[in-house]
Amino acid sequence: MNKPELMAPAGDWTMLITAVQNGADAIYFGTDKLNMRAKAKNFGIDDLAEIAKYCKENKVKSYLTLNSIVYEEELNEADELIKKAKESGIDMVICWDLSIIQKCIEHKMPFAVSTQASISNSASANFYKSLGAKRIVLARECSLKEIKQIRANTDLEIEAFVHGAMCIAVSGRCFMSHHLFGKSANRGECIQPCRREYEVYDKEIDKSLIIGEDYVLSPKDLCTVEFIDKLIEAGIDSLKIEGRKRSPEYVAKVVSVYRKAIDLYFEGKLTDELKKQFVEDLRTVYNRGFSHGFYFDVPSSEDYSPTYGSIATTKKEYIGKVINYFKQPKAAYIQIESGKIVLGDDILIIGKTSGVIEIKLDKMLDEETEITEAKKGKRVTFISPNQVRPNDMVYKVVTVENPY
Repeated sequence: MNKPELMAPAGDWTMLITAVQNGADAIYFGTDKLNMRAKAKNFGIDDLAEIAKYCKENKVKSYLTLNSIVYEEELNEADELIKKAKESGIDMVICWDLSIIQKCIEHKMPFAVSTQASISNSASANFYKSLGAKRIVLARECSLKEIKQIRANTDLEIEAFVHGAMCIAVSGRCFMSHHLFGKSANRGECIQPCRREYEVYDKEIDKSLIIGEDYVLSPKDLCTVEFIDKLIEAGIDSLKIEGRKRSPEYVAKVVSVYRKAIDLYFEGKLTDELKKQFVEDLRTVYNRGFSHGFYFDVPSSEDYSPTYGSIATTKKEYIGKVINYFKQPKAAYIQIESGKIVLGDDILIIGKTSGVIEIKLDKMLDEETEITEAKKGKRVTFISPNQVRPNDMVYKVVTVENPY
C-alpha cells in the first residue's frame, strides 16, 4: 500500500513555508486571478518560479488552483497563467472549467479536475482521464463506500478532503453570496452569509422566530483523523486539508497532526488513544466544531455549527516582535509591546520566512539575569531551536474558557 500524499493550503508565503516545515508532501495555492479563494492573500504570477523552486528544494509538490468560472475576456489571462506555471516548474494545475483543461492540454501542463466538477463515479473519472487528467478531486458528497467503488474502476489518482471548512452547497455551486451581496462564490468572492444566524418572519402575525439553536446554513468543519486509517485503506492518493483563508498557526497544527497520524499508521503505531488526542490538538486552532462529513452517512442536524465563528480552545495574543536572533546559542531577542509572558507559557513566533515556530517558555533572560516573567516595555531573550528573524511577530497562546 502506497503512502498517500498530504496536501496543505498556502494563502501566502508564511503559510507555504509553515506547511513545508510541518511535513506537507504538496501545497496548493492560487494567484490573484481565477481561483476559488480570491479573498485570500494569494500570490502573483511573478511568484510562480520562486514557489516552484522552494518546493522542489524541499521535495514538495506545488499545485496551482485555477478553479473558478472563466469568462470570455479572461481566456488570455488563463493562457498566460498556465504558460507561466509550466515554464516555472509548477507540478500541476487544479481546474474544472473546460477552457482551462483545454489550455493545460495545449501547453502540456498536468492537471487535476477540481471538486467543483462534482465527480462522484468512475464513468465521470474516466471521461476526464480521456481528456488527459492526471487526478480527480472527488465530490465531497462521496461516502467511503462509494470511494472504494470508484477506486476499483479507475486508475486515475484520487484526491479527497480530510479536514477543514464545509459549505451547505458541498460540491455544488452556491449562489447565496452572489444573490445577497453581488459577490460570487463561484468566482472566489464568497463573504459567507451562510455562517450567520437567521430568523423566520411571519407577516400575518408580525412576529419572527430564530431558527432553532444552530446555525442551520453553517456546517461544522470536516475532521477525519479518527478514521484516517480507513481513508488510507480506501486507496485515496492525496489527502487534502482545506484552509487557504485561515491562519499560519492553523496550517502548522493541522498539517503536523495529520502528518503524525499518517506516519504512525504506516509504522503500525496509530492507536485509538492517539486519535482522540489528535482531535483535541485540532480543537486548539480555528474550527466550527467537527463532523465526519459524508464519509459514513448524510450529515444530520448534529453537523451544524453551534455558533458564529470559531470554537477553538485556544487563541493567540500579540506580545511583541523579534529584534534579533543569535545563531549561537539559538536565542531569540524580543521586544515586549503588549501584555506579559511568564515561564511555562506557550509562545508562537510567526514570520514570512520563519513560518510558525512553537516554543515552550522554560527559561528567559533579562540581559544576563534569569527572570520568571516579563511585562510590556521589556526586552528579553529565550531559546528558539529554529531560526527567527527581526520583525517576526511574537504571540502567547492562551486558553479560551468557554469557546461556545
